[in-house]
Amino acid sequence: MDLLDQILPLVKKPARYAGGEWNAVCKNWGEVDLKVAFAFPDVYEVGMSHLGLQILYGIVNSRPDALMERVFAPWPDMAEKMREHEIPLFALESKRPLRDFDVVAFTLQYELSFSNILYMLDLAGIPLLSASRSEEYPLVIAGGPCAFNPEPIADFIDLFVIGEGEEVINELLDAVAGGKRDKLSRKELLRKAVEIQGVYVPSLYLVHYGEDGAFLRVEPADSSVPARVKKRVVKDFDQVSFPTSPVVPSTEVVHDRMMIEVLRGCTRGCRFCQAGMIYRPVREKERGTVLRQARELVRNTGYDELSLVSLSTSDYTPVQEVVKSLLDEHAAGGVSLSLPSLRADQFSVDLAKEVQRVRRSSLTFAPEAGTQRLRDVINKGVTEEDLLAAAGAAFREGWLAVKLYFMIGLPTETDEDLDGINRLAREVLSLGRKAGVPRGRLKVTVSVSSFVPKAHTAFQWEPQAPFEALKERQAYLSGKVRDRGLTLNYHDAGASFIEAVFARGDRRLGQVLSKAFELGCKFDGWTEYFNLEKWLEAFKSAGLDPAWYAYRSYGYDDALPWDHIDPGISKRYLAREHQRAMEGITTGDCRTGDCPGCGLCGALEIEPVLAGSERDV
Repeated sequence: MDLLDQILPLVKKPARYAGGEWNAVCKNWGEVDLKVAFAFPDVYEVGMSHLGLQILYGIVNSRPDALMERVFAPWPDMAEKMREHEIPLFALESKRPLRDFDVVAFTLQYELSFSNILYMLDLAGIPLLSASRSEEYPLVIAGGPCAFNPEPIADFIDLFVIGEGEEVINELLDAVAGGKRDKLSRKELLRKAVEIQGVYVPSLYLVHYGEDGAFLRVEPADSSVPARVKKRVVKDFDQVSFPTSPVVPSTEVVHDRMMIEVLRGCTRGCRFCQAGMIYRPVREKERGTVLRQARELVRNTGYDELSLVSLSTSDYTPVQEVVKSLLDEHAAGGVSLSLPSLRADQFSVDLAKEVQRVRRSSLTFAPEAGTQRLRDVINKGVTEEDLLAAAGAAFREGWLAVKLYFMIGLPTETDEDLDGINRLAREVLSLGRKAGVPRGRLKVTVSVSSFVPKAHTAFQWEPQAPFEALKERQAYLSGKVRDRGLTLNYHDAGASFIEAVFARGDRRLGQVLSKAFELGCKFDGWTEYFNLEKWLEAFKSAGLDPAWYAYRSYGYDDALPWDHIDPGISKRYLAREHQRAMEGITTGDCRTGDCPGCGLCGALEIEPVLAGSERDV
C-alpha cells in the first residue's frame, strides 16, 4: 500500500483525491510530449461542476501529442496530511506532482478563489511569484471571467488567456511544443506566446502610478507587445468541440448531471452583469447539434438529468422544439430536463411545465430589485406583472417552492427599494396560498447578494456601498422578510467587500494577496474559512486601503486598471449605458433588431443572432 492509500481513509471525502472516474483519460506519459494540468482553485465538488473544465479536458486529450489531467484545491484536512507526509500536490489521473507538468492552467471564476491559487502552488512546491520561477518549473497560466481584470494576481501568473479558450488553447500548446523543440527559455517562450491573440503576459507590461498613488496606466515594455489585448471569441459555436464523453464524478458534486451549452452570450444588457458583456455576441447551437450531443451524453454517462445551460436558456430560439424533441426521445428512459436560467415570465413557466414533466424541482426567478424604478436603472427587463404572473402560474401548475434572487447596494438604491423586496416576496407567498399550496409545503426563498462593481460593465465606475451600510440593509430586511413559508438568505458583506476590492484592483494587490496567504487565508468563498480581520491585516501590512478600491467613484476619463484588456465592447457604449442608468432609461435587447451600439458584432465581423418574432416575449 502506498502512502496516498494510507492517508485517504483519514480525510473527509477521500473520493475527491482518488481519481479513476468513468471517462477519465489516463495517457502514457512516455508517449506524450505536452503535459497540462487543469487546476480548479476550489474543491472537487465545485470544480467537477464546471463545464469549461470538461470542454478543455476533451480538447487537449484529443491531441495525440498532449494530455490534460485535473487537480483541485485539497480541503485543509488533506493538505495537513500532505504536508505531514511531504506529498506535493498531484493530479488525479497519474498522481504525478504538479511541478512535473509543462503547463498548470488555473481557471478564474471568482475573485475569492485567488488565495487558493497561492495555496495550491505552495502545496505543489512551485514558487508563488512568476519572477521567481526558473526553467524547471511549469508555465503557470490562467483564464476565465476574472482574467478580464488580471492585474490583482498578475505577479503570480506567467500568462493569461483573455476570452474563450476552445481555439486559443491549441495555438498556445503549439507554441509551448515549439518552444520545447527549439529549446526556448521561459522568457523567449512568453515572447512568442504574446503574439497569439488573447494572450496577456504581465511581465511584458509596465504599470505606472501617480504621486498620490492613483493608477495611471499599463503599457507595453516595448513596441513588439500589443498595447491592448483583444479577447478571443469562438465564431462558429455550432462546430466548436464539445465533450460528449465527460468525466463522471465518483462522488456527489454541486451540479451532478449532463450539461449542454445551447447558447453563449446574452444581449439583455443588465448593467451590473459582467458575463452579459464579456461573453457577447450571442451564438446558438443548431437544433440537430443539441439533439445529437444529448444522445451521445445519455449513452456515454448514465446520468438521468440533462441541463440546457446558458446565461438565459429561455432566449434560445428553438428552445420549445428542442425541449419537446429531447423529452420525446429520452423521457421514457427516465431522463429529465432542467433549464437553470429562466426569465420571470409566463413563457418560462409554460416551458418549465413542459421540461419538468419527468421530475419537478423548485423554480428560480431573479427580479434583482424590489421596485420598477430600480429595475429600470439596472436595465432588468422584468416587470412586477411579469414576476407575479409567472409565480402565480407556477403555483397553479403544481410547484410548491419558488426562489427569488435580489441584490442590495445597487446604484441609486433607497429604503423604498428594500421595502419592495419584502413586498414582492410577500405577494409571491400570497399567490402560493391562493393557489392552494398546502401551508406546510409552501416555500418562498429570498436570496440577497450585495452589488459588486465589475470591470467592463456600465457600473464599473460606481462604488460599492460601504460595508456598514450593507450590514444595516441586511438587518433591515431580516426584520421585514419574516413569515411562515418565507426564508431569507444573504451573502457575507465582508466577503462581498473583498470581492469588490479585487474586482476593481490593480497590480499592487499582489502584495496583499501574498500577505493574506501567509496569514492563513484560503477557501475565502467558504463561510467557515473567510476571515475579514486577516484580510484587513494584510492590507495594513501592505500599506494599502481596501476602501480606496471598493468605494471609489471613477470618472469616464479616469484610467482603469483593466483598460488594456479589450472585451470588444466599447468604453463609449458602457459610459452611455451608465448615463442612461442614472436617468432611469432602459435599453432594449439588440436581438429584437434594435442595435444599442456596443460595437462588438462589427469589430468581430459576426452576424448578430436575432430573436424570432414568435419568441418575442
